Amino acid sequence: FGAKLAGFWNHPAGPKTIHFWAPTFKWAISIANVADFSRPVDQVSYPQQCAVTATGVIWSRFSTQIVPVNYNLLSVNAFMAVTGGYQLYRKITHDYFPSEQPLALEATPSEDDSKKSSQ
Repeated sequence: FGAKLAGFWNHPAGPKTIHFWAPTFKWAISIANVADFSRPVDQVSYPQQCAVTATGVIWSRFSTQIVPVNYNLLSVNAFMAVTGGYQLYRKITHDYFPSEQPLALEATPSEDDSKKSSQ
């Protein structure tokens, strides 16, 4: 256990370097984006979500090309790309493909209600 901890501590992308802390704090952006899933779609910003998605895609690719591969950087950016893409999907479907029917089920009169009204 001690050898693994020492290996993690002394790793070139370990906690003694910015290569560990920058992606660790970047998780806050991804978590905030997940929290925004409950935000009304009309409040979602195209420029912001395009930036989040593009950043995620670009830096995911970059994180696989550096030596050593920084898996924390890869995972946070892949997650950013996915959450940004989902937010863009929500916004595009809301703006360009409006639903004819509301999402909530409308109440339909039941047979009992129709019998009561005819009496």
